[in-house]
Amino acid sequence: MFGRRSVTIKHRTLRKDDSCAVCFAETPAGAKAWWDSEARAVICESCHTDAGTSSPTSQSPNGDVESLISGNHTVADVGLVSPEFRVVTGVAGRSAYNEFERLHNAREARIDAKFGRMARVVKFLTDDPQSITAWKKGSDGEMKLASSLEQSLADRAILLHDRRVPKSSGNIDHVVIAGSGVWVVDAKNYTGLVRLRDVGSWLKEDNRLYVGRRDCTKLVNGMSWQVQAVTKALSGLEVPVFSAVCFTDAEWKLFAKPFTLKGVYVSGPVALARKISETSALGVEQVREIAVRLSKALPAK
Repeated sequence: MFGRRSVTIKHRTLRKDDSCAVCFAETPAGAKAWWDSEARAVICESCHTDAGTSSPTSQSPNGDVESLISGNHTVADVGLVSPEFRVVTGVAGRSAYNEFERLHNAREARIDAKFGRMARVVKFLTDDPQSITAWKKGSDGEMKLASSLEQSLADRAILLHDRRVPKSSGNIDHVVIAGSGVWVVDAKNYTGLVRLRDVGSWLKEDNRLYVGRRDCTKLVNGMSWQVQAVTKALSGLEVPVFSAVCFTDAEWKLFAKPFTLKGVYVSGPVALARKISETSALGVEQVREIAVRLSKALPAK
């Protein structure tokens, strides 16, 4: 049997305005809150209290991972006998939304400086360009996929969201640790028909990923560095690592099935959850160990 343990984060007075990593509530400078130095995240008094009073968890009879991480909190400790295991699950889509907010505010500041008293009218009559709204759309897709996977996989997996790769400017949308192994997942909130298309000649096959009229094969190619980052973090552990590109709102032909391109599984949320649950190569203790290691090696952004 295992249960939650106290989280070793500091209670402090904030020096600047911030927001809670769990509920997004504003935490102004001077307010008391909890600071997680490893995740570099603020947790408000209310969310910290809720996390600390969560009911104990237990191992299910069939060996699945049951209630290891509360879906409502980003910080949780799972103790197994004497060791203490700590997992920071992260907030899906947070870094993409922060970038949207930064660009949006910068644009509004430029409008204020240029148009003065007429700025409000200009803002009302114009919208953010696609280069800005794409960040919000991407954030929405990550949150939608996280919610779908959490519901579908429930107690059978631990999900890590919005992970920072050390010495890199990139991030990993989702890492799923389940009985089948570790899944590195890139969420895409695209519209259009998803299909595998051979654009080669009759002498040479050249399969590509298309969404609508767009050649999106670069999404598949971009998974290699993410898989390498996760594999490096798991150095010394014999763990199967898979990758997937998941489209949250794209269309599929009737009876169309997910497919694999260059070793990357391409699907929608429901099919991805089904694929993750197909096999069980890892036990509960292994899932815990892997989740803890990846949580530390790839911190939440």
